[in-house]
Amino acid sequence: MTGADAFNPAERIAANLRARIAAQGPLPVSVFMMEALFDPMAGFYATRDPIGAGADFVTAPEISQMFGELLGLWAAQVWQDMGSPQSCVLAELGPGKGTMMSDMLRAARAVPGFADALKVSLVEASAALKMVQGRTLARAGVPVGWAKSLEALRAGPAIIFGNEFLDCLPVRQAVRVDGQWCERCVSLHPEDESRFAFVTGPVIADDDLFIPDRLRGSPDGTLAELRPGDMQVAEALAARFAADPGYALFIDYGPAISEPGDTLQAIRAHRKVHPLDAPGSADITARVDFEMLARHAKAAGLAVYGPAEQGAFLTGLGIGQRAGALAAAQPEHSEVIARQLARLTSPDEMGTLFKVMAFSAPDMPVPPGLAPFAG
Repeated sequence: MTGADAFNPAERIAANLRARIAAQGPLPVSVFMMEALFDPMAGFYATRDPIGAGADFVTAPEISQMFGELLGLWAAQVWQDMGSPQSCVLAELGPGKGTMMSDMLRAARAVPGFADALKVSLVEASAALKMVQGRTLARAGVPVGWAKSLEALRAGPAIIFGNEFLDCLPVRQAVRVDGQWCERCVSLHPEDESRFAFVTGPVIADDDLFIPDRLRGSPDGTLAELRPGDMQVAEALAARFAADPGYALFIDYGPAISEPGDTLQAIRAHRKVHPLDAPGSADITARVDFEMLARHAKAAGLAVYGPAEQGAFLTGLGIGQRAGALAAAQPEHSEVIARQLARLTSPDEMGTLFKVMAFSAPDMPVPPGLAPFAG
């Protein structure tokens, strides 16, 4: 690296990855993704605030206050279903700017006793975003702290949220070759070693294969994505809820039923770029497989609810009525509110692509807006 490149996060990560490939051979896609997103000195989440209209992407809480408000009321209902514990952790995984949590807490105050019971905990990898979250929640009126991981959250009854969190967890990819599943890896491009390219790696052992049953006999050339991070989340929730019953709710994009295909994508400044281009400079995500997520959770001992389409879920919680009330109170913004409502609920926007799934300890009441998993 030149002196100038040493201060370029993307080039720093690219150089590190090239050195690892030279020493170890091709790296699994999950390793490449982990380095690009979470390197503590130069990773995408460690070095920037990627959320908002002028940044790399916009999430639902940034679109409208209605999103967080409805989730706050959802949390209040499940808190009551838990027996209204006097102390309750309200946690968010990957909380962005803190906008959703701020909106949730504002709505929570409408339910007597709920806000008084809350201790907010945020699980965040980005130092830059932690500062933004601190400013956003400075006047939250409830204790706010940070944790390094889901497993590190304080003990006790908890309600846990993850909006567009699971899609950021590193994924493995498997390719069907000669009737066997092989790891898809990243190596140096054969024509230009300053660039990266996908290659086929070693055969994956059966005991290390998290391929959905419906895809196991796929023809050669099929690509399937393996999400070990989802299993870890499910196991962590199961361990927690075995000690202190609670609820967790995740909203993300992906299919309700397992399907093959390469869903790895990278977004930089609202534009899709190649996922291997300039690692560390773009957000890399992959669609969540909600069928496998549900099966991991059931195997871990959790009760599973959903998946429901985001549009149907929010409509069932009353987003239409909330939009009407906001438009009546602010008629000059009625067209903006209508566009926000459509973006969150329309099948042409986020309404069907995004799904909602919840988990709880066994034998808890069914949470609002969802039905028990039917698989």
